Amino acid sequence: MDSETRLWLIRHAPVDGPRGVIHAPDAPADLGDAAAFAALQARLPAGARAVCSPARRTCETAARLGLSALSDDTFREQDFGDWTGRRHSEIEAELGAAYRAFWNSPATNRPPGGESFADQIARARTGLARLPADDVVLVVHSGTIRAILAIALELAPELALRFVIDPLSLTRIDRLAGAWRVVAVNGR
Repeated sequence: MDSETRLWLIRHAPVDGPRGVIHAPDAPADLGDAAAFAALQARLPAGARAVCSPARRTCETAARLGLSALSDDTFREQDFGDWTGRRHSEIEAELGAAYRAFWNSPATNRPPGGESFADQIARARTGLARLPADDVVLVVHSGTIRAILAIALELAPELALRFVIDPLSLTRIDRLAGAWRVVAVNGR
């Protein structure tokens, strides 16, 4: 029996909305880049189990890739609480030093009413434990992919935040019996 789980981690398409905003889960995806979708779809394994976060942009991205994805809340983006839906510039103007202090330790600080990146890692760990052996495509968020990389590489949360994860990029990692293998990060 195959005990290896091959994870195909896809960051959702760009948000179809303003830049500089901490987008809410209902923010739509920009699905217009047909070439990028076709290239990504061609790289995915046929018949793989597909999972996405419950956010609209991940569900739309999965559907555009032809995936019938199940929604799993453990793979949602970090919850920014009271800051969700707001522009970074507005929050900084309102909170000043308190907002800047959050970004001095973003891995462990929690925005008001939200969660830390370390909390997101713990949540992702729960979701990963439920995934079966075989090929699994996860259509998720940049933070979720960073969280999974932190788990696989046994990184401190603040180190995992150094990864760049672009929209519609593919990160490939394998969960082996008692170990992890990183195949590619942020691929196109």
